Amino acid sequence: MDFFSSQTESLSALFAPRSIAVVGASSNAQKIGGIPVDYQRRFGFAGALYPVNPNADRIQDLQAFPSLRAIGQPVDLAILAVPSALVDGALDDAIAAGVKGVVLFSSGFAEVGAEGAAAQARLGDKARAAGMRLIGPNCLGFMNVARHVYATFSPAPGVGLVKPGRIGLVSQSGAFGAYAYAMARARGVGLSLWATTGNEADVQVADCLAWLAQDPGTDVIMAYMEGCRDGPRLRAALALAQAHGKPVVMVKVGRTALGAEAAASHTASLAGDDAVYDAVFRQYGVLRARNLTEFFDLAHSAAVAGRPRDRSIGLFTVSGGVGALMADDASAQGLDVQPLSEAAQDTLRSWVPFAAPRNPVDITGQVTNDMTLMERTARVMLDDRGFASWMGFMAAAGASDAFWPVLRALVSSLREAYPDTLLAVSTLLTPERRAELEAMRCLVFADPSDGIRTIAALAGLKPAAAAVAAPASIKAALTLAPGTMSEPDALALLADAGVPVVAHRVVHSADEAAAAADALGEAVVVKIVSADIPHKSDVGGVALGLRGGAQARAAFERTRDRALTARPDARLDGALVARMLTGGVECIAGVHRDPVFGPVLMFGLGGIHVETLRDVSLRVLPVTRDDALAMVRELRAFAILNGARGRPPVDLGAIADALCALADFAQRAGDSLDSAEINPLIARPQAEGGCVAVDALVVGRAP
Repeated sequence: MDFFSSQTESLSALFAPRSIAVVGASSNAQKIGGIPVDYQRRFGFAGALYPVNPNADRIQDLQAFPSLRAIGQPVDLAILAVPSALVDGALDDAIAAGVKGVVLFSSGFAEVGAEGAAAQARLGDKARAAGMRLIGPNCLGFMNVARHVYATFSPAPGVGLVKPGRIGLVSQSGAFGAYAYAMARARGVGLSLWATTGNEADVQVADCLAWLAQDPGTDVIMAYMEGCRDGPRLRAALALAQAHGKPVVMVKVGRTALGAEAAASHTASLAGDDAVYDAVFRQYGVLRARNLTEFFDLAHSAAVAGRPRDRSIGLFTVSGGVGALMADDASAQGLDVQPLSEAAQDTLRSWVPFAAPRNPVDITGQVTNDMTLMERTARVMLDDRGFASWMGFMAAAGASDAFWPVLRALVSSLREAYPDTLLAVSTLLTPERRAELEAMRCLVFADPSDGIRTIAALAGLKPAAAAVAAPASIKAALTLAPGTMSEPDALALLADAGVPVVAHRVVHSADEAAAAADALGEAVVVKIVSADIPHKSDVGGVALGLRGGAQARAAFERTRDRALTARPDARLDGALVARMLTGGVECIAGVHRDPVFGPVLMFGLGGIHVETLRDVSLRVLPVTRDDALAMVRELRAFAILNGARGRPPVDLGAIADALCALADFAQRAGDSLDSAEINPLIARPQAEGGCVAVDALVVGRAP
């Protein structure tokens, strides 16, 4: 949480300036250098405004200055609207004048190639060395709506201003940001801060997220991201937002390989592995929006109603058919639709004998004769189960002038009696009436299915409860040699880290193989040992189901000969004789190094499942034991592990412990680890010994 503490004040000078200078200012309010001057004057900026242009005495009826240094007064923010060739000099002038923050509109940097990227890096280094914050280059700047700061040349505010509000919006893309601004204006969504970061020579989306997380004027954060260069910084910012209870709604492009390639070419950002982004967002309670409509719907709903305590929901309806629809939607979204107690159901039946009182509660059209049924029923539901969310379907009654006072009184009464419950209604309302209910923190939906999906998404935003971390390692750090490690060495390292591994012996002759098989007993496996051949079965280097010394002796010679025939260049270091395990569920566990976020833990079903179904879960390290258990439970095929078709469930705790041990190994290996994989990790019931690593592959990373 201390990652951004030293930057908060400097970003406040940037985003909430008391004085602004526009370098490259123009008297033409339609030009890039003239638009920000015009905006500050037209839209009510209360601080000092200084146009800078060495070729003019006055700009838009304001005194102009030949340079920033010539102003002679403190300047919090300098907007640089000059060609790329003049940026270096303008930045030097800003540093000499003691400017605290710079917005750099100019293009022609990292987005055009290596030479531009090098020039951009020099700008960022120069600004940081001077203690100055720089947003851009190649950006549309920012707007602090509450403070009437319009440090942008986007035409969007010129068409019409968004109203001040409590939602912050940050975007790497200027075009997306401008369109989102227009959508916010059209939808009546109020914004606190609007910012675009462009090429991010200094200020990144993560910095903006962290500032908004600590901004008392912001309750919800919207973000559009194409890529990330600094994974730890992004994680720290998301953790800060989570700690402050501020939902983050994210549009992250690059879900597909083609999308990632397009994003990288547009912003020179590293898109990374999209599945890892998903895992990071899940870890920090970020809601990933699939489109612009969802982007705004979720942000607006979070700002109106906040987040429910958990996933329990009470469903009220005046239509049995719609009640069934809501129940189906709630079940599909993973909401907890608990039935009411028998006592509560009896109470409702005593009022309306033909009601359906379980949950959803269908009180039927009887409400037409007795309007008090709605509030009485809602109170019974909430008193009985204490639902975190309550949603009522009122059909088209909201359009009725006669019904409106009843609905308004219902919401007002429930809000007062149950202040921590997320309330929602589905009916038809005018914009004015909708706004009145939203002012009471009640969500309004024309489509009940939209309401269920939104509530489920908001429930998913709830920050995770404080978890007990996995025990910190007391073992020394590891430094792995570059390249692929032999299987026995990999198993030994993992066993030392606490991962249960199959009983095995390394042998160097046929006689030793026979002796090892006799000692291990039961069925055994013989596998060649060679760091040069990571996939031994591809070259015939594996023999299964061997019993006794004679079969093991023959298998040693057979696998050796096949491997040498297929790979005469490979170095063989004997063979591994291991006990052959039967039964259980084949799983896969591993750690790989993501270029953005570092080591990522993976778990899924092994064998053919991992390739065909891609049913895996991911977490960026470090992880807690609760994280590891959650990874197991979120697999689509979790039922197979939990005892499908009458089979006993596997030892989930043993899997979690093995995952924590693997994560501990990866963290101790640090940058010297490229990847580690256990495939298969055999998961068995506790009575059968829990889980066991059968095969392991560890790859060291070159410095």
